[in-house]
Parts: sequence; C-alpha cells; structure tokens
Amino acid sequence: MFLFSKLVWVFGQPLSLAFAFVLAALLTGFVRWRAVSLVSSALAGLILFVTLYTTVGNYLLQGLEDRFTKPKDPQILQCMIVLGGAFENEVNTMRHGIELNAGGDRFIEALRLAQKYPQSRILISGGDGSISGNYEGDAVISERFFPLFGIGKERLIEETASRTTFENATNTKDLLASHGLSNCLLITSGYHMPRSVGIFRKLDIDVTPWPTDYRTDGREQLGLDFTQPSRNAQNMATAIREWFGLVGYYLAGRTSELYPE
Repeated sequence: MFLFSKLVWVFGQPLSLAFAFVLAALLTGFVRWRAVSLVSSALAGLILFVTLYTTVGNYLLQGLEDRFTKPKDPQILQCMIVLGGAFENEVNTMRHGIELNAGGDRFIEALRLAQKYPQSRILISGGDGSISGNYEGDAVISERFFPLFGIGKERLIEETASRTTFENATNTKDLLASHGLSNCLLITSGYHMPRSVGIFRKLDIDVTPWPTDYRTDGREQLGLDFTQPSRNAQNMATAIREWFGLVGYYLAGRTSELYPE
C-alpha cells in the first residue's frame, strides 16, 4: 500500500500528467494518429495552463485549510501530537542539521505551545517516508530541534516508524495508551487536517485539531493569475495530492468520512 501510494502520486500529479500527454502526442504523431496526437497536445496544454496560470490550486487548497478553525489557546495543555513532514530529511541526514521545509510551522507552533505550557508532553510522529527508507525521520530530528530552545528531551515522545498519515495515527494510539495520555492537540498543516482528523476519529483517538502552516490567505477566488506560476503549481500539486489521499483513504476504510469537518 505504501509503495503503491507513492507511485500513484509520482505519475498522477499535474505536471507528470502533462508530460505523459506530451509524450503521447509525440508518439501518436510519429505514427500519424493525428486526432489522438491533437487531443493529447490539447490536454497537456490545458493541464499546464490551469496549473500554472490560474488560482484553481490555491482555491482547492484554501478549502482544505478552512475545514477546521484553530481554537484559542487552552487554559491547560497536557499533550500535543505533531505529525511529521516539516524537515528536509535527506539534507538533515547527510548534514546532521535541522533544516525545515515549507511545513516547518508544525514544529514552530509546537515549540510555542511547549514553551507556554511547560508541563505538556510532545509526541512527534514521523519516520522516514521516502521509498528508499535511508533517511532520518522527523521524530529523530526533533531530538536535536527542541533542546536547542530549552525543551528537555524528557518531555518528548518519539514515534519513529510511521511512513504515512495512517501509520502516524495507528502508532500514536499505542504510545498514547502506554504513557497515559489523551485529548491531545493534533498539530499538522491546515490542508492536511481533514484527512488526519478522519483517520484519528476512525481509530477512536480523541484529539483537538490544531491547524498551522497555512499556504493561502483565506480570500482566494477562482480566476487567472500570471504573476506566480511556481506558487500556483505547488499549491495545485499539494491540493490534488491531499484529495488523492482523502479519496483513497476513504475507499480503503481508513477514515471516518470522505471530507471530515
């Protein structure tokens, strides 16, 4: 299942699909299947245009981010669960650093809460999600990250084996039980929260959604945008990938509903 999901995304993301249609257009043009070649070229161009020069991806991502609203800081906080996906694992493994990626706000928010609530425990769920399995995961890197800011290792609970969001939840459930923890905050990116909450609910793990790492301003509208094609492409890829996950997990029975709220 893990390898299948990785391969589906490699070949199913928008730019990969555009390339596939370009390749199909070239091959069918070579054998003079002109109608098929023309349709393939048109589909490739359409995918590229929508991905690069419209706000469709931003709009889809915003919908995911707005599904759950972050509450006000609680009076008391016993524990928080931080889902991996915030570190440049390949770089950190080779350079032994703590380089953050675009999802780094997950750990910045966890650090803020850890400093505000010194009695709270921090469960970091994240192993190596690469196909090769040769890199440090977020949980391992967090042992270097948090102590730099005065958070003792005794407050950390590392779940180092998970490679997917489903494994995050299943492995976390066992650790919560063994440490006597419940009703934790669930910290992950806003766009990733619907799928995460659905999985945790399916496993009867009580959590309070705590979204962070927003990629949109909350006011996106559908339209053309020729000013930032790289951002548009990245947000489209992120939104499509998350919807792949929502649909796939729902069909596999791993989430409580298709689009949790």
